[in-house]
Amino acid sequence: MQYAEGRIGRVFFIRIDDGEELITTLTGFARDHGISHGTITFFGALKRAGLVTGPEEPVIPPVPHHEEIEGGWECLGTATIYPGEDGPSLHLHATAGRGRDAITGCLRTDCRVYLVVEAVLYEAVGIDGSRLPDPVIGAALPVLRHQNP
Repeated sequence: MQYAEGRIGRVFFIRIDDGEELITTLTGFARDHGISHGTITFFGALKRAGLVTGPEEPVIPPVPHHEEIEGGWECLGTATIYPGEDGPSLHLHATAGRGRDAITGCLRTDCRVYLVVEAVLYEAVGIDGSRLPDPVIGAALPVLRHQNP
């Protein structure tokens, strides 16, 4: 286990409009506002998105199982923000539903908003950590170093 202790800094309420790309918009917001660490909760609807919904088999490194959604899907999700190799690195997980269908996974590609997504971003300050590639897992993972605030 790794951990870091910090405190809540700024809090932002964000509206993302129809047709905007969710991940790009949130990443750009974090970059523009100098947010290196934090969490995001969001809800609204997606026009389309690519998700990873688990591994094909439970092995390390995993081979991701990909799914796509298209049309108006209601969504609810959460994300973490860490500094990555190219600036803020977001890891988003969401549940989306349409009619009686539902899907849960890691949002990855072309996450287009339908109508609106509302997000609340909580900045964390005093955290010593980053998101770095893990060669064994085959994905970028948080690397945290304990520090007393």
